[in-house]
Amino acid sequence: MNDTKLRVCPVERAGHLDSGFRKWFQNPRKILRPYIQEGMTVLDFGCGPGFFSIDMAQMVGKSGRVIASDLQEGMLDKLRDKINGTELEKRIYLHKCQKARIGWSEKIDFALAFYVMHEVPNQEDFFRELASMLKPNGQILVVEPPFHVSKSAFNETVKKASAAGFTPEAGPKVIFSKTVILKNG
Repeated sequence: MNDTKLRVCPVERAGHLDSGFRKWFQNPRKILRPYIQEGMTVLDFGCGPGFFSIDMAQMVGKSGRVIASDLQEGMLDKLRDKINGTELEKRIYLHKCQKARIGWSEKIDFALAFYVMHEVPNQEDFFRELASMLKPNGQILVVEPPFHVSKSAFNETVKKASAAGFTPEAGPKVIFSKTVILKNG
């Protein structure tokens, strides 16, 4: 993979990741409803400005927790500004990951990697780290954009996840996307 495919979305372009228009065709609750339940601990990997994190926090309820993880402090700042002073501030933990490592040790029930896997420099290591983080029967939803990620590149990502011990299953239908559910255990 060349470096242009691993380019991270800049903070300055975060507005298009967080638009009301996007909710019409990528509604977080509709997409995540089958996978997230109250009381879960979930990871929003590559959370950006928190488009999915907010709804995830509402879905896990007061007894649950969302780890909103991003490589860029600026993205985490945008999410911090949104939740500051709200009830969600107690449920969403902002975590700055490293370029080659998530760096989270607490067990999680579910992980979301939405439009971010093509930015991960070493997917094999990423999936091995996630396998160690997920509880038994935990799941990962991987969603990739069709214009940035070819069918063969997406299949290669799924193959790398399988090599790390995940069982791939058909993911939900998400407009303008390729999806897969990866089951642990």
